Amino acid sequence: MSKSNTERRKKEHLKIALSDEAQIGSAGFEKYRFVHNALPEIDFDKIDTSTTFPANAGKLGKKVSYPFFISCMTGGLEKGTVINRNLAKAAQKYNIPMGVGSLRAALERPGLAKTFEIRKYAPDVPLMANVGLVQLNYGFGRNELQKCVDLIRADALVVHVNPIQEVIQPEGDRNFEHLLPKLERIVKNFPVPVIVKEVGFGLSKDVIERLYNIGIRTFDTAGWGGTNWAYTEGERRDGFSHLGRLFSDWGIPTTESVKYAAEVKKEKKAQDITILASGGVRTGIDVAKSLALGADLAGLAAPFGKAALESEQSVCELIETIAYELKIAMFGVGARGIQDLKQVKLQFIN
Repeated sequence: MSKSNTERRKKEHLKIALSDEAQIGSAGFEKYRFVHNALPEIDFDKIDTSTTFPANAGKLGKKVSYPFFISCMTGGLEKGTVINRNLAKAAQKYNIPMGVGSLRAALERPGLAKTFEIRKYAPDVPLMANVGLVQLNYGFGRNELQKCVDLIRADALVVHVNPIQEVIQPEGDRNFEHLLPKLERIVKNFPVPVIVKEVGFGLSKDVIERLYNIGIRTFDTAGWGGTNWAYTEGERRDGFSHLGRLFSDWGIPTTESVKYAAEVKKEKKAQDITILASGGVRTGIDVAKSLALGADLAGLAAPFGKAALESEQSVCELIETIAYELKIAMFGVGARGIQDLKQVKLQFIN
């Protein structure tokens, strides 16, 4: 694919994915509610929202101020440079983790690497490199994945799995054969934690178990209910928009995927598992519910992307809003810290 085609695709992705029309379905948060605690017996000003990322990675974990992060989004185009810079500066200021869009383009076309160079703006926070797992069937191997990490001096590597997006995408890579054994060989002794995430269709219990069995310990559910990549790709494909609309209902809601991951963690007695909830997370209450359902941190993409298009200040204001909403929710259930919040039981609403 030519550089111009790559940049055009990314521009189309950004325009469609951040539109209101691409926000489809429900992540399931409305099905759960907290039991209000009228006597929390805590001081609001002493609530501790800090945690580590990855949450259960031992010495590889970094302390962060809040249990939410800026999820992987964009890069490889001029506007992506501005977005990533605004996001990185805000992430540094508030000490929260941040991911970048797929680095495939930067490896194939080194001239695009500058759009991802954010470590200079965020020298201290956890940064996540990102590349599609399917690229292991298209010439990528351990060396290329290491280059992704090196390019942004990342603390973790996200490999995303996106079969529905790829098969609807006009330029999609459709060979998903034998990816698990290839990933297993790479995970062994890889220098940073490897995170596997979906892109908006969710991870099932079976997939989480298969990934766990090859050594993956951090899972990003990226479930249904937020930015819909079936719809986004369908809108880009002349004469096939019906595919995007048809499969826009396809997927596992984020809340259900988080519960699947929590079940695997419990059944395997695997305290080293970190669960990231993303896909339709929009408020501090959503973050709080994610943690109560079993997640360790929650990720947001579209809200941060829209804010970053405006300014760094808009991103800062959004972080402050989500943080304050989260803290109020913690106060309302009497949670002094993140571990307390994770022990809170939610009510399921039929």
